[in-house]
Amino acid sequence: MNFDVRMRGGMDPIENASRDEIGALQLERMRWSLGHAYGNVGHYRSKFDVAGVHPADIRSLSDLAKFPFTDKSDLRDTYPFGMFAVPMRDVVRVHASSGTTGKPTVVGYTRNDIDMWSDVVARSIRAAGVGPDDMMLNAFGYGLFTGGLGFHQGGERLGVTVIPMSGGQTEKQVQLIQDFKPTVISVTPSYILTIADEMTRQGIDPRTTSLKIGLFGAEPWSSPMRREIEERFGIDAIDTYGLSEVIGPGVACECIDTKDGLHVWEDHFYPEIVDPDTGEVLPDGEFGELVLTSLTKEALPIIRYRTRDLTRLLPGTARSMRRIEKVTGRSDDMLIIRGVNVFPTQIEEQLLKNPHLAAQYQLRLTREGHLDQLTIHVELRHEISGTLPRRRIEAIEAEVRHAIKSCIGISTEVRVLEWGGIERTLVGKAKRVVDLRPKD
Repeated sequence: MNFDVRMRGGMDPIENASRDEIGALQLERMRWSLGHAYGNVGHYRSKFDVAGVHPADIRSLSDLAKFPFTDKSDLRDTYPFGMFAVPMRDVVRVHASSGTTGKPTVVGYTRNDIDMWSDVVARSIRAAGVGPDDMMLNAFGYGLFTGGLGFHQGGERLGVTVIPMSGGQTEKQVQLIQDFKPTVISVTPSYILTIADEMTRQGIDPRTTSLKIGLFGAEPWSSPMRREIEERFGIDAIDTYGLSEVIGPGVACECIDTKDGLHVWEDHFYPEIVDPDTGEVLPDGEFGELVLTSLTKEALPIIRYRTRDLTRLLPGTARSMRRIEKVTGRSDDMLIIRGVNVFPTQIEEQLLKNPHLAAQYQLRLTREGHLDQLTIHVELRHEISGTLPRRRIEAIEAEVRHAIKSCIGISTEVRVLEWGGIERTLVGKAKRVVDLRPKD
């Protein structure tokens, strides 16, 4: 079966196909993917057999719910290449994501996988309003992390001029933006603010640069942070979504026409929303955990992968394919503070409602006796830093404490620092949470 549907400039026909046409293609590809996994990956074969299911049981898309989930532990238990469905001679590239157990989760790609990946990232970049006349500064990290090379190859596939800067060297990032005049930047949302801070330090107004569009991903970010980025740079901030275990960037992207959620490229990735606790599949529109199944991957088919990302499925708007709402957090980075479930993005939203505060913050967890304590460190905006008396800063701290208590339901300590008081992220994702509690 030929899955190599290339995108050559205009929109792919499947992007505006009818839901019946999309569903028929998904069912055909789902049967292939399940059969490919069962026939070539012993781990999948064992899990399917234990669950009493077989690829032949797929008669409708809803039958996928009969099959077991996959999560990070499956990839770690089969480290490094036990989940690969093709011989290593057919694997042309290996990536890996960092792991908390000391071993990364390893993913592999055939030549067809690389082509498909390039196509879906190119489709994403094009949906964001970017074309061959644009120049893109790619500040995602290169190497084992999929972000850098994923955006790079997608940009090249679309015909964009790509500057492979990678992360870090913030002063150099600013210099290249000033000298090369790129119109697009691809980067984590936390790091673009670090770049903005460096511009401000150098006396450069970020709104005066050549940048028009920003492609952001790799970490949850709130709508207030989007507004902060757009106002600070005068750009369109576009949300992108992907994860290494599924493919890397290119699973879903917002369309610049609407900016109302991320269209999932459903011809390659089948989305479900499940209850995080029970695993029950939820209807479209209900909030839960995103589960993804690859439909065309050869080297590493992924069946019902629990992303731990919390969102909901919505109807298509700018495309026929369904959207996921902006990811608000993860079921596995949820903080439990004195019995209350808290996500960092909830705190972020409250901080950015205060006009005096910048988007740089850090949550510090400690324990006093048997009770967990949360202290929020946040900075004043650059333009007012150093101008406010201590009593005004204390008033701002009290305002934030009250807002968080009212909206989230927890008591916190808040420390408002002068601009630059929080260590900046140099590469990759922001370290928003510092857990200083004793290990039990």
